[in-house]
Amino acid sequence: MNCEKVLQTIDALEKEYRSLWEDVCNIESPTDHKAGVDQVGLFVAGLAEKQGWKVEFFRQPVSGDVVCITMNEEAEGKPVSLSGHMDTVHPVGMFGSPAVRKEKEKIYGPGVTDCKGGIIAAMLAMDALKRCGFSSRPVQLLLQSDEETGSKGSNKETIRYICEKAKDSIAFLNLEGHTKGVACLERKGIVTFTFTVTGQEAHSSKCATLGANAILEAAHKIIELENIKDEDGLTCCCSTIQGGTVPNTVPGSCVFQANVRFATAEQLAWMREKVQEVANRTVVPGCSCRVDQPEGRPAMELTKQNEALLETVNKIYQENGLPVLEKGKRTGGSDGADVTAFGIPCIDSLGAEGDGIHSIDEFAWLSSLAESAKRIASVVYCI
Repeated sequence: MNCEKVLQTIDALEKEYRSLWEDVCNIESPTDHKAGVDQVGLFVAGLAEKQGWKVEFFRQPVSGDVVCITMNEEAEGKPVSLSGHMDTVHPVGMFGSPAVRKEKEKIYGPGVTDCKGGIIAAMLAMDALKRCGFSSRPVQLLLQSDEETGSKGSNKETIRYICEKAKDSIAFLNLEGHTKGVACLERKGIVTFTFTVTGQEAHSSKCATLGANAILEAAHKIIELENIKDEDGLTCCCSTIQGGTVPNTVPGSCVFQANVRFATAEQLAWMREKVQEVANRTVVPGCSCRVDQPEGRPAMELTKQNEALLETVNKIYQENGLPVLEKGKRTGGSDGADVTAFGIPCIDSLGAEGDGIHSIDEFAWLSSLAESAKRIASVVYCI
């Protein structure tokens, strides 16, 4: 099926949506800043309401409110779901004022790639589809509010809502930042373990005979955990540590965190046993340790269902003169993992293309907005 008219309409609308891209990224929205995240949601919801599309809010007391925008709500075909997250990572003000700047072929700012570029690309695609009279199936745009923390603030309520809304979808396109020519079908899962080591305080001058140094015990555990480094499998990064009270006292407590990335559920199960083993084993006499076992974020494992969706999508791209995508993987987590685990056909990372995510140098190529919108619109139109 040919969607040349839709692709041409995207080109005609590109300038308008580049401006909206800048506007929405100037609304700073770190995950823990609910007001900012909600402002982003209201901004996009306002654009949708002008189009006459249905807007639904899933209210949250701590995290931002999730927004569900539906085009062609009454259509009989199976829906296509699109998703991007509104939250970013840096505190308000880190990027200066205004937060966004443009230089030649690039746009810089919080979330330009991760992931507001994908959200605006979806709105551009939906606008072009509407103008071309597309009405055969519903299109849902789901705006996630606490993706950057693995939905921790909402106790996973936000991602469960998204999966439930998308459960009947023929395809779910997650609009994280795009790598040219690659469709992400695999991602690492993430879990952060917190170790609490308890020792015994004593005067530091008596450290040879009294006290039990909790920091020393933690150091032994950290060294063992830091040896777990397999780029394609398990990795462990001990990332924060707090311990002791004053310099002249043997530390009686130490708390550290270990951020673990894993490729499969089996690797996670092994790691859970490993961290418990490390916590239980004592090197410094008089110390003890407990470790929290949080739920974390699942891995996006390679599935036949997602491979079949990519094959279908590449046929659509070939028929419409768009670049086909290779199967790829990433080490970072995303909501695509939860969606895949829920059983919904999913392709990840079809948003704007850029680099420097999670840094103050985050940027996207301006041309990638229309490119992303074309990837999205052609799938919706032809699948």
